[in-house]
Amino acid sequence: MDAQRALLDELMGAARNLTEEEKKGYKEVTWDDKEVCGFYMVRFCPHDLFVNTRSDLGPCPRIHDQKLKESFEKSPRHDSYVPRFEAELAQFCEKLVMDLDRRVRRGRERLAQEVEAAPPAPLSLEKSEQLSVLEEKIKNLLEQVEALGEAGKVDEAEALMRKVEMLNAEKTVLTQQPQNDKVLMLAQEKKMALCETCGSFLVANDAAERTQSHVTGKQHIGYGMVRDFITEYKEAKEKAREEERLKREKEAEERRKQREKESESRSRRADSGDRDRTRDRDRDRERDRYRERERDRERPREWNGRGYRDGGRGTDWRHSNSRDGRDGGRDRYRDRSRSRSPVRHSHRRSPQSPVRPY
Repeated sequence: MDAQRALLDELMGAARNLTEEEKKGYKEVTWDDKEVCGFYMVRFCPHDLFVNTRSDLGPCPRIHDQKLKESFEKSPRHDSYVPRFEAELAQFCEKLVMDLDRRVRRGRERLAQEVEAAPPAPLSLEKSEQLSVLEEKIKNLLEQVEALGEAGKVDEAEALMRKVEMLNAEKTVLTQQPQNDKVLMLAQEKKMALCETCGSFLVANDAAERTQSHVTGKQHIGYGMVRDFITEYKEAKEKAREEERLKREKEAEERRKQREKESESRSRRADSGDRDRTRDRDRDRERDRYRERERDRERPREWNGRGYRDGGRGTDWRHSNSRDGRDGGRDRYRDRSRSRSPVRHSHRRSPQSPVRPY
């Protein structure tokens, strides 16, 4: 019926049975609607795995549609939704496995428990009457043994005691028979085995056909798929975390190298600037020394020893010495004139002071 309905939906559309009024408010379902099963879109829906088994989860409350699944696989948003759907499916499957593992632990404890003495089971009416008769006989025989012993009839008393022992043995067998049945049942139960995958009890050393029938059953295959998916999902998550860690380490290493390169570049620029400044200072000092040497070379040509300028052209050393002698004589004469003058600091010259024409 479901296959026929799906075929009609594919051919005529999901709104084929709606009236015109209903079609006005009808909204076509897309794969990203909340009513659509994300588990079915990305992998499998656990509700479909255990149909008609002891672990049946019932029908899925959300929509399963192959066309929507194909639309999801072709969608450009497929890769962005897959991690979300897988995470939700893994959470659901982990809950299933946790419940199953609790059942497996209880089954394992049940198989591992030791056979303990069971309390006496209540006797049936027939056995109760037989037990009462035996107890009455034993009581009468014991009274007779006591009387014979007082009378000194030892042989007869011993014969009666042997009858009492036989009656006690019958009484013991009568009361212990139910306990032996319980021990036999528990011993047979110890021959059971437990399937670690799906938690089912199996008969140990059972026929290969029955074992194969269990392995290919829905419950065993379903829980196997659930466990395999959880293992695969965890491995993928661990791999993604490892890749992310390596990526972060690589980026950190690249940033560290970039900082070292920038630091070396700044250091080289600083060293280059220092060298340029040192070179400029050396060049300036060398220029100053050169200028100083040039001034030192030009100074003897422009000045004589006394600070007067040389005449330059048309003069020789005799003329220069003769003039220097006259100048020296005038200077000595002025010094003597000042020493004889009564007013040494007057700005007017005395008329008596001869003034030698230059």
